[in-house]
Amino acid sequence: PLIVIGGSSDRNQETMGAFQEFPQVEAGRLYNKLSVRPSSLEVIPAVIEKAVRTSMYGRPGSCYIDIPGDFVNLQVNKSSVKYVKCCLPPPISTAEDSAVSEAASTIARSQQPLLIIGKGAAYSHAENNIRKLVDLCGLPFLPTPMAKGVVPDNHPNCVAAARSTALQHADTIILLGARLNWILHFGLPPRFRQDVKVIQIDICAEELGNNVKPAAVLLGDINAVTKQLLEEFRKRPWKHPSNSEWWKRLREKIMHNEERSKGLALQKSLPMNYYTVFHHIRELIPKDCILVSEGANTMDIGRTVLPNYYPRQRLDAGTFGTMGVGLGFAIAAAVVAKDQTPEKRVICIEGDSAFGFSGMEVETICRHNLPILIIVVNNNGIYTGLDTNAWKEMLKFGDPATCVPPVSLLPNSHYEEIMSAFGGKGYFVKTPEELQNALKTSMTDKQTPSLINVMIDPQSERKKQEFPWLTRSNL
Repeated sequence: PLIVIGGSSDRNQETMGAFQEFPQVEAGRLYNKLSVRPSSLEVIPAVIEKAVRTSMYGRPGSCYIDIPGDFVNLQVNKSSVKYVKCCLPPPISTAEDSAVSEAASTIARSQQPLLIIGKGAAYSHAENNIRKLVDLCGLPFLPTPMAKGVVPDNHPNCVAAARSTALQHADTIILLGARLNWILHFGLPPRFRQDVKVIQIDICAEELGNNVKPAAVLLGDINAVTKQLLEEFRKRPWKHPSNSEWWKRLREKIMHNEERSKGLALQKSLPMNYYTVFHHIRELIPKDCILVSEGANTMDIGRTVLPNYYPRQRLDAGTFGTMGVGLGFAIAAAVVAKDQTPEKRVICIEGDSAFGFSGMEVETICRHNLPILIIVVNNNGIYTGLDTNAWKEMLKFGDPATCVPPVSLLPNSHYEEIMSAFGGKGYFVKTPEELQNALKTSMTDKQTPSLINVMIDPQSERKKQEFPWLTRSNL
């Protein structure tokens, strides 16, 4: 839920070509649950109340309130202002009993079940009930990016390391506040079985049946509905056997993929690869830190390698895959942490291209003295880049606008100097030892913002996948 309040040109200048005149209310309707301009000062409290209520009720979202410039200096008789009380907390809705029973029966008949935990589960604070459901029913689970930590990534039932296998072969999928959008390949073959049964649990009725016809639908609050499922399975106990062929297949794939990742992480060659960098980050950052991440390979690989142990501790480019949000997310998280949990660190892991979208927010970070640690994983480009020698060779053919691939960035750019320019600490690292030292120093200093610019092999990529989480065709 988010309230955005924006200024606009004076009402008496509309259609005249006023400074920055734009139909903001109309434009905002595309992106917000509510987009409105108060008609007078008197109604502002009522408009605010409606925006707060709309942003929280049902599926949460943003609301835009447009304030004309001439409102700023207007005066109004206090007695004419329409004051309203704040709305009640969002109502907690539960699913129909028959739907809960049908869903439980479908799960109990499954041979290869899979629980997919979405960010709706994180928002509804459903972690305790979901953990109980996983343990009670022995369900393998897969978190979507911002649901990581609802059940800790190190829980024995987490099958994130066998994601492709789990999705492709599950015969029954329970969607807990997750959408069948591009992140989950729309729920369609070949990523999913043609005959897969989907049990959809969501707070938004319009989402039910989107892309795939579900075998059962449970409309309601994720935490409340999960509790209903728990009660149903306590009445008629069922647990997927831990020695099943399904679990055997998943565990073999998990072990295989983890060994491959470990092999890449422990490589000694220079420049470093992604897995080596993330291995050292994982070893040295706190388990309870807030992780912010964006980038192409950086975000993609990072979400598979960097674990989350607590809910609502990860922010990334999300459903829209929007680059440039990372530093804004980190600033917001750090401001909240500074007030509520000052001991918690905010760590923002960026690809070099992603950092370029909003890198000057480093000034904001330093101005407000927010002890954010930014790690730029620098491969000189988007997905892949060029090393210095290859770049120079390319330039021999003429103008870089026509000769250099558009996904290539200037080699060895010193992004850490942006942090140094504003009073923070910057580190330029090329080796595992330099990375370890920079991480240890940055983690020890809890007062100063830091940026570690980590140079890696420009051709480094993620290990080959059966079905990539994110491919170029998705962008």
